[in-house]
Amino acid sequence: MKQKLKVGVIASPSLSGGNNVIFEHVSHIHKRGNLDIILIFENKVEDKDLFWFEGLQNVKRLTLKEAEKINFDVLIATFWRTCYLLKNLNANSYLYFNQSVESRFYPDNDFNTKNAAESTYLLDLNVITEASWIQKYVKNNYNIDAKLVLNGIKKENYSISGETHAPREKGKLRVLIEGNISSSFKNVPKTIEICKKSKADEIWLLTNSPISQYEGVSRVFSNIPTHETQKIYRSCDVLVKLSTIEGMFGPPLEMFHCGGTAITYNVTGHEEYMKHDFNSLIAEMNDDNKILEYINLLKDSPEKLETLKKNAISTSEQWYNWEDASLAFEKAILESINNKQTSKQVLQTKIQLFENWYKNTNEIINVMKKTERKLGLKIHYKLASFFKRF
Repeated sequence: MKQKLKVGVIASPSLSGGNNVIFEHVSHIHKRGNLDIILIFENKVEDKDLFWFEGLQNVKRLTLKEAEKINFDVLIATFWRTCYLLKNLNANSYLYFNQSVESRFYPDNDFNTKNAAESTYLLDLNVITEASWIQKYVKNNYNIDAKLVLNGIKKENYSISGETHAPREKGKLRVLIEGNISSSFKNVPKTIEICKKSKADEIWLLTNSPISQYEGVSRVFSNIPTHETQKIYRSCDVLVKLSTIEGMFGPPLEMFHCGGTAITYNVTGHEEYMKHDFNSLIAEMNDDNKILEYINLLKDSPEKLETLKKNAISTSEQWYNWEDASLAFEKAILESINNKQTSKQVLQTKIQLFENWYKNTNEIINVMKKTERKLGLKIHYKLASFFKRF
C-alpha cells in the first residue's frame, strides 16, 4: 500500500474566523483520509481548548517541539508568525496558506512588525490563498503565482430554517454586529455607536471577546461555538460589519444562508459574493453617514429589506460547501509539490537573516523610546522613517 503523504499544519487553537477556515479544511481532509494530516501547535492543546469547533478530536496533534523530530512531506504555515516557525521543522515542501495581507493588521508606526509580516513573501514559499485580491497582490508585488481556493460554508448548519434565539418580528429591525471588541480593524465599538444612532429596534453582538454585556446592546453572545452561531444569525435581519481589513470574511455569507442581509464597507474580499443593492448594501470605506442611512433605509422600507434577503438567499444557494472547498484545497496542496521548492537550508538562512534584522531594529527602537522619555523629545517616529527606507 502506498504511504500517505504526511502534511503538517501550524495553527493556533483560538476562536477566530481564520482558524475556523483552517480547521474546516483540516477536518474534511482528515475525514477523507487521502493525506496524513497533522495539526501543529506551539504548546500542548487539549480537547477543551478546541471547544468551539467540532470535528478535530480525532485529528493528530503535535507540539512544535514534537514536530521537530518528524520529516514531513509538506508543512503549511497559516499566519505570518508561523512562517518563521518553519526554520526548525523538516519538510520536502513548504506552503503558506495566506488569508490576508497581514502587514495591514498593524498601524504604520509599528513598521517593524509590518515589515516582518510582509517579508514572509520573500521566503519563496508556495502560496495558497482564499481571495482573488490577495492572489493579485502577491503576483503584482512578488511575482508569486498563488493558488486560489475560495472558502466554503457549513450548509448543514447555516440554513434558513432551524432554531433561533428569538423569531424575527415583522416591522422591527434587529441588527447583528460581529467581531472582537479590541481589534482595531474589526471596528466593533464604532459599529455599535453607529447602530445606536439608527432606527434599529435591537442591536445584538456576537463576539469572541470575554464580555457579558455592552452598553446599548440588547444581547451579547460571547465565545459561542461555531456550530451554534446559526441560531443567532436566524434571529437577526441584517449584519452590520464594518471591518477595514479582511481576506474573505465569512459572517455576511453565513447571514445570507440564514435568510438575512448585510451592510458593510467596500472592504477587500467583499466582492467575492456581495453585490451592492442586490444582496447587500455596501458603503465606501469609513463613510459612516452612508452606513447610518442604509440601516434606517431597511427600517423604513420593509420591501427593500425583503428584496435584499431574497437575493441573498439566491446567492447562498450558488455557493459551495466545505467538502468541495477542502477538495480544492487538497488538490492545491498536491499540485504545490510539483512547483519549485525552497530548500530547508535556504529557508533557514532567510528566516535567520530576517529575525536578526528585526531583532536589531527593535533594540534600536527601544533605545530611541528610552531617549525620548529621558529627554522629553519626540524623536522616535522621525528617526523611524529613516529605517523604513532599508
